[in-house]
Amino acid sequence: MMEYPRVKLASLVDLFSGFAWKSDYFNSEAVGIPIIRIQNVGADQVENDFIYWSHEYDNKFVIAKGDLLLTLSGSFRIALWNYKDALLNQRIVKLTPKSDILDKKYLYYFINSVIDEISKLARHAIISNISISDLKNIDIIVPPLEEQRRIVAILDKADEIRQKRQQAIAKLDELLLSEFLKKFSNKNFKSVMVQDLLETEKNMRTGPFGSQLLHSEFVDEGIAVLGIDNAVKNQFQWGKPRFITEQKYQTLSRYTVKPNDVLITIMGTCGRCAVVPEDIPTAINTKHLCCITLDKTKCEPEFLHSYFLMHPTARNYLESRAKGAIMDGLNMGIIKELPVELPPLEDQKAFVKFKKVILSQKQIMDLDAEKIDQMFGSLQQKAFSGTL
Repeated sequence: MMEYPRVKLASLVDLFSGFAWKSDYFNSEAVGIPIIRIQNVGADQVENDFIYWSHEYDNKFVIAKGDLLLTLSGSFRIALWNYKDALLNQRIVKLTPKSDILDKKYLYYFINSVIDEISKLARHAIISNISISDLKNIDIIVPPLEEQRRIVAILDKADEIRQKRQQAIAKLDELLLSEFLKKFSNKNFKSVMVQDLLETEKNMRTGPFGSQLLHSEFVDEGIAVLGIDNAVKNQFQWGKPRFITEQKYQTLSRYTVKPNDVLITIMGTCGRCAVVPEDIPTAINTKHLCCITLDKTKCEPEFLHSYFLMHPTARNYLESRAKGAIMDGLNMGIIKELPVELPPLEDQKAFVKFKKVILSQKQIMDLDAEKIDQMFGSLQQKAFSGTL
């Protein structure tokens, strides 16, 4: 096993933070230059994922293809920018090696291998943040440049396998999108609003605000508290464990999440959504989720989930109303008034049946991808422990 020196990140890497662009000057008409926000880092980029800036700017904030970026808020991600020139927003940092003794791609893989440790440095319970000073104190293992490049070549090959599996999964998503648009786009269905589809008027709610639920009130077990991480991948998944006591729950029971509720994120990576599974234990949602209980004689939860994600009317509505310079923001009033071009219930049910078949296939492929990710993680661990 080879032992290589550990050096503070700050001594080898320039850390450059983005700018707080004024949201008053944002536009979604592709006028000017794109702004890289947190949700754009590590994502496949398409034109309508961006907001744009058409005013003056300092060229030092321009990010070019190949630049290395790390998000400092929410779900922490490291990524090599793989799109056209864009402006760097605040709470994202560009990492640039100071000299040729550090390979940029090696730096990328190393930071990726310790991203969980970096996330533990975060502050705040619901939207986590890390600081530049936290990053500067990270120890980075620095083998000779030739060894760095050998490690990069091995990890690149392994990562290629991961990417191919992800591409296969993406094909299933494309098939589902194609079927949805074929059946439901430009069909002149009756237009209603989300608020017209609720089981009762009160069956849409965000979670407790401010002093209603404090970070200090979270406990190790009890009643689950759902947040952005449970819906951010557009399917329900368990994320960071958060619980409150049964006693505290009694004061917050009006925020209870029900089976088949539709969750939509309204802060951070907003507009992501998930359907709550049938076997959900007793749980409440945080203020960063809007929770919707539908009248199922009008609308299928899985249909509305797909509508939010896929229908041009919904996407245009959400994107045009999102606010916030760092991360998008929505509110319950905006969601209530979202227009829904509502097809007959039998058409919704037929689509949901098709969707379940696709999701079943995707689940199998996701399990394969998870195994590949685990093997990749093991390979990274060996690479940075000197045993590869």
